[in-house]
Amino acid sequence: MSTPGYFAEGDRVQLTDTKGKLYSFTLVAGKEWHTHKGWIIHDEVIGLPEGSVLSTTGGLKFTAFIPLLADYVLSMPRGATIVYPKDAALIVGFADIYPGARVLEAGVGSGALTISLLRAVGPTGSVHSVERRADFGDNATSNITDYFRGRPENWTLDIGSLQDQEFTNSFDRVILDMLAPWECIELSATVLRPGGVFLAYVATTTQLAQTAQALKDDGNFTEPESSESIIRGWHHEGLAVRPQHRMIGHTGFLIQSRRMAPGVDVLQRRRRPSKGGYGVLAEE
Repeated sequence: MSTPGYFAEGDRVQLTDTKGKLYSFTLVAGKEWHTHKGWIIHDEVIGLPEGSVLSTTGGLKFTAFIPLLADYVLSMPRGATIVYPKDAALIVGFADIYPGARVLEAGVGSGALTISLLRAVGPTGSVHSVERRADFGDNATSNITDYFRGRPENWTLDIGSLQDQEFTNSFDRVILDMLAPWECIELSATVLRPGGVFLAYVATTTQLAQTAQALKDDGNFTEPESSESIIRGWHHEGLAVRPQHRMIGHTGFLIQSRRMAPGVDVLQRRRRPSKGGYGVLAEE
């Protein structure tokens, strides 16, 4: 069993050179990692603490750490566009994914969000994923298995459309990352327990509007709330502190709501809609 903070065989090592460029490899006893200027012997890394500086036989130096989840997600093989770490973090937080939660996820993609969900529910919880495309499912399975060093026993993957699935149990959370989540609102209301959280990740304002309206029309959910996150990094060199030229801008919208108790009418928000907010008004 490996000791936290120290490299062990089978660990993924992330190297950063003096220019900030990243490299990674998996530690295997007897192997070597080669560069254009020498190599690093895996056996000499095993047992070292994280944060060590490694040198190749040719003198190249690297800082070594075990990759964070965000590092792993951004470098893993993709079959579909990933849910970025900034959005995955908000999904786990906004949907209140807790240890022991039973989560239904639709739209696995490359498995990035699934990994975050599995980490959040822990060994006492479960994640039931549904993916329409078998090739995406295969790629996600490979990434998830690689990350956890084995397929998690509390993870189930079904290939097919969410609407075609039959569920015999209820869920605490429903997380949808799909093209038309509004088509699955009725099913979500059926499988969610009272007080359960529905959350969808969508890319466009049109998808956002249709999902919000479907939640309102269904009558089983509270008033939906929507948001997006934009992260801007900063450069700092002495007193020269300025925003970075590149930033992670819009990646998607989050929309969430909670399941009302069965048979209970939703309290309507008292507000004055903007003119034209619900289509073209008839001429008087």
